[in-house]
Amino acid sequence: MNKLPVRVRFAPSPTGPLHAGGVRTALYNYLFARQQGGQMLLRIEDTDQNRYVPGAEAYIMEALSWLGITIDEGPEAGGPHAPYRQSERKEMYLEYAERLVKEGKAYYAFDTTEDLDEMRKRLEEAKVAAVQYNAITRQEMKNSLTLSPEETKARLESGEPYVIRMKIMPKEDIRFNDLIRGWVVVHSSQIDDKVLLKSDGMPTYHLANIVDDHLMGITHVIRGEEWLPSAPLHVLLYRYFGWENTMPQFAHLPLLLKPDGNGKLSKRDADLGGFPIFPLQWTDPNTGDIAKGFREEGYSPEATANFLALLGWNAGTEQEIFSMEELIKTFSFERVHKAGARFDIQKANWFNQQYLKMKDDAEIASEVKPLYATQGIEVNDEQVIQIVHLLKDRVHFVKEIVAESIFLFNAPKEYDQEVALKKWNEEAVNAISGFKDSLETFEGDFTADHIKHSLHATMETLGIKMGKIMQALRLAVTGAGAGPDLMVIMEILGKQEVTNRLVNALDRLPAQIRLA
Repeated sequence: MNKLPVRVRFAPSPTGPLHAGGVRTALYNYLFARQQGGQMLLRIEDTDQNRYVPGAEAYIMEALSWLGITIDEGPEAGGPHAPYRQSERKEMYLEYAERLVKEGKAYYAFDTTEDLDEMRKRLEEAKVAAVQYNAITRQEMKNSLTLSPEETKARLESGEPYVIRMKIMPKEDIRFNDLIRGWVVVHSSQIDDKVLLKSDGMPTYHLANIVDDHLMGITHVIRGEEWLPSAPLHVLLYRYFGWENTMPQFAHLPLLLKPDGNGKLSKRDADLGGFPIFPLQWTDPNTGDIAKGFREEGYSPEATANFLALLGWNAGTEQEIFSMEELIKTFSFERVHKAGARFDIQKANWFNQQYLKMKDDAEIASEVKPLYATQGIEVNDEQVIQIVHLLKDRVHFVKEIVAESIFLFNAPKEYDQEVALKKWNEEAVNAISGFKDSLETFEGDFTADHIKHSLHATMETLGIKMGKIMQALRLAVTGAGAGPDLMVIMEILGKQEVTNRLVNALDRLPAQIRLA
């Protein structure tokens, strides 16, 4: 038997922005498809027209593209199984639903909303455990199983609204082998007669999903844990259609949990915590509310993909930094956890920092320079590269470089009081006065190495140990008691600016200390 080429699909509904859990599902589909030399499909499941949100489909496509997830077949890419929007495949689903009716595996149901409410009320009063439309309750309802063929035909011809329900047979075991969870067994008594075709002629997720997966040759269905309860129904549909031999393998991914690990991650958690759970910023078209996006908050697509990949999966090694190529090579369902994965935004920040450290200074500088312009700060390319090199290991985001470097453009007007009280003494004043004087005769390039050599020589002449005055010198130059490499800071500032700052410190610091 020839093994079928792997074909997976990501099938979101365009009802709003793509949640981190959905992005991870798309990523795992993509990793597995590329690893197996297979194909990745994008299918838009827009059968619920009441929940359709304008702009959501375009958002989904842009988010996947930003993360580096390429689509082989889909609404934009096209392909042999077009159309890839379920709303454009409506007539096809009716044909398959009616086929099941003819074969006695589904039936027409004419129950009104009032009829269904009355059924629920009756069952609740009788204290029935499972309040559902099933093999028992359907016998008391208005459907083609209880009505005569003539009355059923008359109702259909009159245009009376109806749905098509799946006919679940009692006393059956439904089994399937999940790639993550192993064998799952469910008794048919736990499944109700789900609606397959709605009264507006649109299919439900259950019917459209199975028909499309079959027609599009999907070999693996990789989706969130929330779909696990529906899986037995889907397995049964494959059986009813006679497609069991080509039924895809299932893999149900673990939930993403709140940062504290208690409960499913939600938009409210993100709003309260001030962190993003969407790949891109989203503006609600109805309310105008803006939800944060990883991209706009300053996360790189590489760091975001790496972070999401490790939410529920690991390689079984100490390695944490993975390029997309490495993820493709290493990914396996055997290493996907069954338990939920805690969404730790601090870990996302760490990943972003690691990718920032690995990035070329000049590349980061090209992103930083326009940010200085928005602050009204003029800086040349060489200076930006120097600043990036100085600060990139100390920040998590590119935008933080600007905030962290303001001291380079604004001489201190106030000085860290605690450091001043501890370190600004007679010895510090003598050392800084001597270093200031040495700068007047400084010759050659004003580089970090030359500055350090000059400072060391001055301190030797004065008989002062470098370690004793370094914090005071930093205070004089930056106003703070800690920070990045002081020699590099002085190189960036230039000789004249350093001299000016030393003069100001010698003048102002004694007064600040007296006032303390």
